[in-house]
Amino acid sequence: MTRFRDALAAPGLQAIAEVKRRSPSAGDLRPDADPAELAPAFALAGAAACSILVDERFGGSFDDLRAARASTGLPLLAKGFFTEEAHLLACRDAGADAALLLLRDLDDARAAALLALAAELGLETLVEAHDADELDRAVALGAPVIGINARDLSSFAIDRAAQLSLVARAPRDRVIVAESAVDSRAKGAAAELAGADAILVGSALMRASDPSAKLSDLLRRPLVKVCGLTREEDVAVAADAGADLAGFILAKESPRTAPGVLEVPETMLAVAVHVGETADSGADLVQLYRREDGHRSRDAVLLRDGEQVARVVDLPWQEDDPSHLERAAEVEGRLMLAGGLDASNVGAAIAAVHPWAVDASSRLETAPGIKDHAKVRAFVEAAR
Repeated sequence: MTRFRDALAAPGLQAIAEVKRRSPSAGDLRPDADPAELAPAFALAGAAACSILVDERFGGSFDDLRAARASTGLPLLAKGFFTEEAHLLACRDAGADAALLLLRDLDDARAAALLALAAELGLETLVEAHDADELDRAVALGAPVIGINARDLSSFAIDRAAQLSLVARAPRDRVIVAESAVDSRAKGAAAELAGADAILVGSALMRASDPSAKLSDLLRRPLVKVCGLTREEDVAVAADAGADLAGFILAKESPRTAPGVLEVPETMLAVAVHVGETADSGADLVQLYRREDGHRSRDAVLLRDGEQVARVVDLPWQEDDPSHLERAAEVEGRLMLAGGLDASNVGAAIAAVHPWAVDASSRLETAPGIKDHAKVRAFVEAAR
């Protein structure tokens, strides 16, 4: 069986799928959730591990952990408020591979003692931090797997910006898990690009009509970008269709130059597209082309806070290339595939290249910068 840490450290964004019947902040989520059914379904959907709430405040028990253990070979994380040695023994005896340790509830001496006992028991840990001080403590304690929770467990407030900032500053020699409020492909991507190895998803799965299908959507499909947006109504249509990335071209010479980076809903990330040089636009990401012969270069890079996080393989300026997909398929790491895509060909392109994201613009228009809403919807549907 793959160990908990190793499963989360595998290439690409991994996920811990959580079985949670209720939440103190949200009330009942899925009162009839059966871990014996959900855990193997999550494994098939791509989960790296499964989290089981064993605390009665969440409608859980150690019997749920035993039921999950009997039904799946996935690494199992026991989640509860564990502060005593007996709690870890109970987790181990019920079949857990790892246990949650909340630094909010533990001083350094107690946390160190529990980490040492867990190691003796062959039990891995997820050490959870909520702020910069707790992150520093987790690092100093030598925690191999650190969870960074966007939710304040006292007020239940969500602060994703603070979470992503902590994820970005966490040391890369640890496995970092972004926890709470990941309910869209774009939010998962934001955590991944900040440096998270994995996400922990509970409420979004429990609320979904098909939890395993929701998990697969968060993990397995490419991100979908609609670029060349210039109008709020086109952003709204792209968002409603299910696009994850909204692209705004800020190069002055483009016929699709946007007035700026328009507001996007929280289910999307905004991408500012520049040629030659960048400027602060407030976008989540920057897509930067070189300037060649007065136009954009063929390919680009995707930047987060000035650091490259993906490559963009495009077509030459106003030209075609029969080897486009073959060239894209040779790229290692995160690939955004752009150039000549629409509903008619994006499915074949995805099958050939397996990109991290797909990007369409001119073929979704009635005029430069004016989107054909039917074409936008058809493209997003075909790409998802």
